Amino acid sequence: MGIYSPSVDPAETEAHVTDRERVLALLKQHGWNSTSFQVLEPGFAYFFDGHDACVGYVDTGRSWVAAGPPIAPVERLAEVVTHFVAAATAAHRRASFFGTETRFRDSTGWPSLRVGDQPMWAPESWADVVQGSRSLREQLRRARAKDVTIRQLETAELAREHPTRVQLDTLIERWLASRPIAPMGFLVQIDPFTFPDERRYFVAERGGRVIGFLGIIPIYARKGWFFEDFLRDPEAPNGTVELLVDAAMRAAAAEQVPVVTLGLAPLAGDVSSWLRTVRRLGRSLYDFDGLRAFKAKFKPRAWDPIFLAYPPNRSASLALFDTLTAFARGGLLRFGVETFLRGPAIVVRALAVLLVAWTILLALPQAARFFPSPVWQWSWVGFDVVLGVALLALGRRWRPRLANLVATAVTLDALVTAVQAIVFDLPRSRSALEMTAVVIAVLAPTVAAVLLWNARAHRIAGET
Repeated sequence: MGIYSPSVDPAETEAHVTDRERVLALLKQHGWNSTSFQVLEPGFAYFFDGHDACVGYVDTGRSWVAAGPPIAPVERLAEVVTHFVAAATAAHRRASFFGTETRFRDSTGWPSLRVGDQPMWAPESWADVVQGSRSLREQLRRARAKDVTIRQLETAELAREHPTRVQLDTLIERWLASRPIAPMGFLVQIDPFTFPDERRYFVAERGGRVIGFLGIIPIYARKGWFFEDFLRDPEAPNGTVELLVDAAMRAAAAEQVPVVTLGLAPLAGDVSSWLRTVRRLGRSLYDFDGLRAFKAKFKPRAWDPIFLAYPPNRSASLALFDTLTAFARGGLLRFGVETFLRGPAIVVRALAVLLVAWTILLALPQAARFFPSPVWQWSWVGFDVVLGVALLALGRRWRPRLANLVATAVTLDALVTAVQAIVFDLPRSRSALEMTAVVIAVLAPTVAAVLLWNARAHRIAGET
């Protein structure tokens, strides 16, 4: 999941381009962290410390959140960190480093919160991994049986008007539209075309159509590869992503690449109890367990811990808040609203919970005065019970026909409720409280209908 801009902003200044070129030169000398190359992607600012060190970071408005440790000689890490924090403080910003590995903690002594694990492979052993995994071989066989083929792209194919690039842009937009949460920034944005000569690209094709994509970035100081972007068309056959990984691993082995990673599995491994609670509560928005299981099925040789590091005088919770704000592109509230409106799962579940509470209120004896007769009241209660069950079922598994039926039923609910309010309830309302109840009764199904049709449209956009 991420945010994607299909073209570089033409207003980007020459100074900024120069900064990125400076960063690239430093990366080729000191880019040890797996995510180090990602600071070249849009949205990052740079703090340079002398001629041999820099920090790529995001300014959230209240904090500077660095993407990994400084890009610097290992003996200068602590010094650069100190200078970065001083600069952030002078700018009235808090400072933290997200995505650090063990050597950062050893170099600085900063407190660190473990935020997940990163799987690692030695490509030279990949053939043994495939041979030892029956399920992986079966996935590869399925994809090949469906005529899925993999090839590595040439840089010329990334030109904006090239047919392959057009297909890639379409695939990225379609993939983003299918995500249950709003586009994110920082280290999970989708922008695979920055410095393309430094990257590698693999595509899965079927019948001449691109149905899968794997973007790879370098880990210069370790001569490794980071499999950064996995994109799969909703209609791609099972095993498509596995076939991409297999092809890229074999290419890495042929080039004698010593280490490969698929990146962070967030909240995986030995994280704190409260982060495990977050993982459990956040399943409807992000499948943390599913992502770890996906990476684990490729049988990594090791899982390296990944940390959020923060100054000794700061709290872990505040550093985590700053990091989440960076991922949310600077606005947690805006991100939450965008995610809620995207749906459909979170919208449907929220509506189901609210409908349960509303149905209980309708069934109370005190609610009888809002209905022309007891039969009318209990008909509404029965309708809402059936609708609540349908919403819960839709929240568990999206089914287009059920979605259409529920959205239509809620729309009719809104119309009938409005008529009842005009003809029966409003003329009989005697207090501000009763008037408020009637207005809520009219607005609730109206808003719900809008949200459901919007969620349905978003779902369709992700499938077309």
